[in-house]
Amino acid sequence: MPFARTVLGDIAPEGLGVIDAHEHIIIAGGRPGEMSADFVLADADKAVEELRQAKAKGLRTVVDAMPIGLGRDAEALADVSRRSGVHVIAPTGIHTPAWYDDLHWSNRLSAEPMAGLMVADVVDGIDRLDYGGPIVERTDVRAGVVKIGGTADFPTERDATVFEAAAITQQQTGVPILTHTQGGQRGVEQARFLADHGADLAHVLLSHVDKVVDREYHREIAATGARVEFDQGFRWKDGPNGTLRILEWLVEDGLTDHITLGLDAARQGYWEAYGGSPGIAWFVDGLKTLMTERGIGEDIQQALYVDNPAAAYTFIE
Repeated sequence: MPFARTVLGDIAPEGLGVIDAHEHIIIAGGRPGEMSADFVLADADKAVEELRQAKAKGLRTVVDAMPIGLGRDAEALADVSRRSGVHVIAPTGIHTPAWYDDLHWSNRLSAEPMAGLMVADVVDGIDRLDYGGPIVERTDVRAGVVKIGGTADFPTERDATVFEAAAITQQQTGVPILTHTQGGQRGVEQARFLADHGADLAHVLLSHVDKVVDREYHREIAATGARVEFDQGFRWKDGPNGTLRILEWLVEDGLTDHITLGLDAARQGYWEAYGGSPGIAWFVDGLKTLMTERGIGEDIQQALYVDNPAAAYTFIE
């Protein structure tokens, strides 16, 4: 039977409901905290509060996108899911090198052993120590997505290793893949690389590509068969909202089956629970309102919020 893997167990895809396809719920220190205190999202009580507010607006599932070694805490994610009543999909995977110390093992491993660690997170349970060593302690929480980061110069040698490892992991487990595109660029190249290494692009999501407001670029991405994740909707402070413009283009082109939506609210300053804005609840009501005002109807919104991400985050059988 088709399933998506949440921190509390596998569920039928139709049970995911409204999905925030790229979010950050727990960032328990690590390199992000060293870079900025605003990145630290370690308070589980505040996460529960934030998600309960969003659930009251209709949110049912969030995909946590903070991969290995960057404050990932699988058991905290399970606790937050249990108390908030919101499904959480937890990640494995490796981000871009900017997020790691030069001596981190992700800069030295080849694709096969790196994939072995990712596969174990998906099959056996995420390491309680987040692969910080010197031992591994498996939790009962299994990863439901591989999150990988590509650089602006994709594919560098390290990019190639990380993306190949993700493709291997998907082939061995059926797990979906969520990528980071730097500045929204190189999405086509990422999709083609993963396809060339055996990934199923129907279960690959390219994040942040709505940073690039170029109709032809988005047509090219759609032609690859990969899915996209738009998360810039609240970030357009000056001038027209580029995310909405891209959505209008793709609706006109009949190219909406591959689109998913997220918020990527990886800062305290974006959470109402920390006194910030717009809050994760805005993803449901605020963004929906903007789309409705631009003539993007309920049928399209149902696809973007529910049907498309559910299909993308279903494991390959």
